[in-house]
Amino acid sequence: MARAAVPGRLTWQPATIAATRAETATARTLVFDVDGWTGHVPGQHVDVRLTASDGYTAYRSYSVSSAPGPDRLEVTVQAVTNGEVSPYLVQVAEPGDQLEIRGPLGGWFVRRPADPRPALLIGGGSGVAPLMSMVRAATSPTRLLYSTRSPYEALFTAELADARAVADGRVAVTHIYTRVAPSGWPVPPRRVDADALARVAWPRDTDAVAFVCGPTGFVETVADLLVDIGHDPRNIRTERFGPTGG
Repeated sequence: MARAAVPGRLTWQPATIAATRAETATARTLVFDVDGWTGHVPGQHVDVRLTASDGYTAYRSYSVSSAPGPDRLEVTVQAVTNGEVSPYLVQVAEPGDQLEIRGPLGGWFVRRPADPRPALLIGGGSGVAPLMSMVRAATSPTRLLYSTRSPYEALFTAELADARAVADGRVAVTHIYTRVAPSGWPVPPRRVDADALARVAWPRDTDAVAFVCGPTGFVETVADLLVDIGHDPRNIRTERFGPTGG
């Protein structure tokens, strides 16, 4: 059965934009209707392909940010300066537009609902997108540490403010702002460091799993810090993106 399913995931199929939702001035979530979509595992991604009138095509990979479910999925896209795909998806695409997707893809950076271990999710910028899928589908205790340059660039602001309601109290959220903090914020802007990680990390005897997603430098630094504070390297899973966001 598994072998028969692979070609379907690797085949381009039509997807219709059902709705869009602004997240920040430069990012938005697109809701897709996909005939025959059977769902995904939190952490997986899809490829999105655009085709111009002259036949030129371009595609990029975007993490699925919605909880698993049939027929419909959501991706959250951050516009990249001079990008080929993201500016169109963020600034131009409208409900009713049709494009192509393939997926879901990825089997390593995934949080399976049946996994009973506590989870530590660490996201930098738009790297929170696949972690949001994990938050929305959480069935075991989950802690999210979300690093952004300012509150104006944070995604899913309203939902994360009430994260305990998202997963019946299983989720705790901690924000770190690296350049500008909200008025009255109890700590000055700072980067994620060992002290910040130690404050949210699960005790060593819990066998917790960590998921880290964001720009390459952020991910490498956080992964090393997790090991330094005693996190088992075998339980650290990372996903990173470069300048194109692809």
